[in-house]
Amino acid sequence: MTSNPDIEPEDTAAVDADANPPAVAGVRKRPKPGERRVQILQTLAAMLEQPGAERITTAALAAKLDVSEAALYRHFASKAQMFEGLIEFIEQSVFTLANQITERETAGKVQAQKVVTVLLQFGEKNPGMTRVMVGDALVFENDRLLVRMNQFFDRIESQLRQSLRIAAEADGSVTPTVDANAQASVLTAFSVGRLQRYARSGFKRSPTEHLDAAMRLMLA
Repeated sequence: MTSNPDIEPEDTAAVDADANPPAVAGVRKRPKPGERRVQILQTLAAMLEQPGAERITTAALAAKLDVSEAALYRHFASKAQMFEGLIEFIEQSVFTLANQITERETAGKVQAQKVVTVLLQFGEKNPGMTRVMVGDALVFENDRLLVRMNQFFDRIESQLRQSLRIAAEADGSVTPTVDANAQASVLTAFSVGRLQRYARSGFKRSPTEHLDAAMRLMLA
């Protein structure tokens, strides 16, 4: 994974020095509280970047980390919970940036363009996460994961509707809500399609390919 997932590692500030004695030569240093959890998620995301990674077993993940499967379950109750950790990182990363865009920009079309750009750039920089976003990595997992990922794109579309309604009103549209709903639907479908193509091309087709030109056409 290219980005480092700050997926709610436990607070280590209160751990006193006695709880973490200096490493002894020849003895592998034990991870601090929270570090192993983040390491598991980073490794899972990295494994999803590899060809044929649609189905990753906990045995394969444990082997990659050089730990037992039982060690994984000390940090996550199930594999579904591991994927939820990745989805939380996706949600926090994208919506934090989207909120910053809507706070800084007043023009609705600029907001919409930048939100789509941020979404596709995030996918491009995090290929393993893209497989989660488009559902390819979730096909054999708990159904609630697909539901949550669908809700993510519903939120993206809702954000785009708000921005595009501002744009439609500024343009003097007599049906700003209808116009905004239609454009938001098109932009969301475009974004999902670009991410799917990226994942299914083995990460060869960039989701941001000719993006500025495509956005000008859709927001004309």
